[in-house]
Amino acid sequence: MVKLVLGSASPRRRELLAQLGLTPDAVRAPDIDETPRKGELPRAYVARMAREKALALEAAPDEAVLCADTTVAVGRRILGKPESAGEAAEFLWALSGRRHHVLTAVAVRRGARIWERLVDTEVKVKALSDAEVNAYLASGEWQGKAGAYAIQGRFGAMIPWLKGSFTGVVGLPVAETAHLLAAAGVDLHGGWRA
Repeated sequence: MVKLVLGSASPRRRELLAQLGLTPDAVRAPDIDETPRKGELPRAYVARMAREKALALEAAPDEAVLCADTTVAVGRRILGKPESAGEAAEFLWALSGRRHHVLTAVAVRRGARIWERLVDTEVKVKALSDAEVNAYLASGEWQGKAGAYAIQGRFGAMIPWLKGSFTGVVGLPVAETAHLLAAAGVDLHGGWRA
């Protein structure tokens, strides 16, 4: 029986795993430097982060480690987690009235083997008003969120359209994660098969 280790302290990722009927056997958040390298493009950055997180965690041979990383990309620019309300406002104005990409990379490691997937979701944000930006900043919901927003919260009302994985935007693309976990030997069905 392969045990599942969630390499993330994110409650959202735990909730998304629950959609698969999975509860991690352990939760271990990796401590790595998440600074983008000079000139690093968003896709390469997010894939590297997920892989480095998976490699940073100690794991027994019967444990599958699941790590993920999500970033928001406007062109070649990475919008990570804002460090202040001012930076969050800058991010929200950069997203206002345009499309952007939310990139979530997932890495599952068991022993020396790593299974990886990158999910790219295109998201459209409506043109934001000063009142909407100020109210969202005042809510504090932007804190700790890539791109300064949470689609599953009140900011969802600002997103009229997306193409791709909603759960990928939240932080863990459920269908792709299920595929990777199954490849690593995690029992997704508690004994039943579709």
